[in-house]
Amino acid sequence: MKQLWRIIVFTADLWRYYLSISILTILVALMNLLQPLLAGWAINEMRGGTHAHISYVVWLAVGIFALDLFSNVFSNVSGYIGDQLQRRLDYNLSHRYYEHLLELPQQFFDTELTGKIINRLNRSISQLTNFFQFLTNNFLQLLFTTVFTLIVVFYYSWQVGVLMSLLYPIYILITVMSSSKWQDYQKRKNEHFDIANGRFAEVINQVKVVKSFRQERRELGIFDGHYQATIDINKPQSMHWHTNDFYRRLVLNIIFFGIYLFIFIEGANGNLSPGAAVALILYGTQIRIPIFTISFMVDSFQRAIADSKDYFEIMSIEPSIADAPNAKKLHVDQASIVFDDVTFGYEKEQVLKGVSFTLPADSKTALVGESGEGKTTITNLLMRLYDIDSGCISIDSQDIAQVTQASLRQSIAVVFQEPALFSGTLSENISYAKPSASQEEIVAAAKAANAHDFISKFEKGYDSQIGERGLKLSGGQKQRIAIARALLKDAPILILDEATSSLDTKSERTVQEALERLMKGRTTLIIAHRLSTIEAVDQIITIRGGKVDEVGSPAALALSGGIYQQLLELQTHAGAADKKKLQAYELN
Repeated sequence: MKQLWRIIVFTADLWRYYLSISILTILVALMNLLQPLLAGWAINEMRGGTHAHISYVVWLAVGIFALDLFSNVFSNVSGYIGDQLQRRLDYNLSHRYYEHLLELPQQFFDTELTGKIINRLNRSISQLTNFFQFLTNNFLQLLFTTVFTLIVVFYYSWQVGVLMSLLYPIYILITVMSSSKWQDYQKRKNEHFDIANGRFAEVINQVKVVKSFRQERRELGIFDGHYQATIDINKPQSMHWHTNDFYRRLVLNIIFFGIYLFIFIEGANGNLSPGAAVALILYGTQIRIPIFTISFMVDSFQRAIADSKDYFEIMSIEPSIADAPNAKKLHVDQASIVFDDVTFGYEKEQVLKGVSFTLPADSKTALVGESGEGKTTITNLLMRLYDIDSGCISIDSQDIAQVTQASLRQSIAVVFQEPALFSGTLSENISYAKPSASQEEIVAAAKAANAHDFISKFEKGYDSQIGERGLKLSGGQKQRIAIARALLKDAPILILDEATSSLDTKSERTVQEALERLMKGRTTLIIAHRLSTIEAVDQIITIRGGKVDEVGSPAALALSGGIYQQLLELQTHAGAADKKKLQAYELN
């Protein structure tokens, strides 16, 4: 019930839909209630034979027809409004989920499979919206039909009214007693669904790797194994459900046997008129519908609760990185960056241990260290994708923990080693950080990134679709689009996760020219993957054991006897063992 209350809170703006459906379902319930009553009056009138008032029974027939007709109209109008409610409910829940995900820290995404995140959304939204549509379209009608029917039945016969009233507590008790076990089964099924669909998404994103290693059958086997597990769990779950449903319906059968037996005996003894007996039988038939509807409602309710638990678990996660209560907008003047005694670790693993250094304004700084020493972590901390454990990171003497995340990230442009492009047009990707950019600005950024020439060769130019993750572009082309995107953002601080490391010589030269234009006039932090790149920077920071080992210019560190000098010597010797050591530093 807690989940359902949270849905109501999430969708409070949809009250007019709920209200409209409520009014219509109450009207339908009243019309359905009146039909057996009119039928009973008609039967009593027909007992008079030739003395019956023909016009009276004709008007009763017209009344039944009118009630039936308006019930049909109101039911369909209610159904139409319910369909609109379902779509808006779908949108509201999906929007809140997506919005909340975007607020969660990077650490959440580091530990979750993409496919699982998407599958939880699809499963939860589907079950929740289906249940809520069923609830809004049926619950009030069920409720009022039951209440009004019981009132009329008690008027005719209190004994039949008592028997009908017993159905509900017994039915609900059996349902409640069986619900938790059914949800346990569903939870186990969902775990397998999430793993299977998470792996499915991974394989689709890396299908070339799967094909190149000829692992199609293996991946299909993993997928089939988890889905087969859901089939195995479904058997006892289904048996549990239908066994309990049999007991519910058995109670229904026994009580209705008693109801009909009582009506027939009372009618035969003359204690009930034929009209009253028919009305009670029709009301009995009518009250069966809400009872049977409860079975479907219980099934839908259980699925909604079981399948939405993951949704609400994610929604209950508080973003660990949030703007300070009095956070101000970052104002960048010189773009001088200072790391002061910064420590940071992932869970129990300490990565940075008291790291301190300064990036002077309008300078180029290269980070050098073995893989896993924290180079990428330093850039992530600068963007505040993670919060430091202690120490301080400041830009122009402003603690980044005390400024808004939006203004901080607006001041930083990033070119990743693997270009992160989206499906869409070339124009959309270049203007990703500035959607309002004019075509002239987009073209100017592309020219500065050495991308205009190859873009012009496409049939649709800047309106060309590039496919998912830019699959229709070469590595060099993707990097130049990423550089154009960073150029158009025009941020004073630049992070480069060396963008030329995996390119051929010709592409590297073209991209490097674009990078030189991009770095001009900006404070640049480079995760170096080529020694040739390191030679051109203003200073080098070497990291060893989670601490700063050396800081200095390339010329100074080339003679210091430290890491950088050792790497230069390894490059000079260029033996197999030396190349292996260079690779440990992610250099070539």
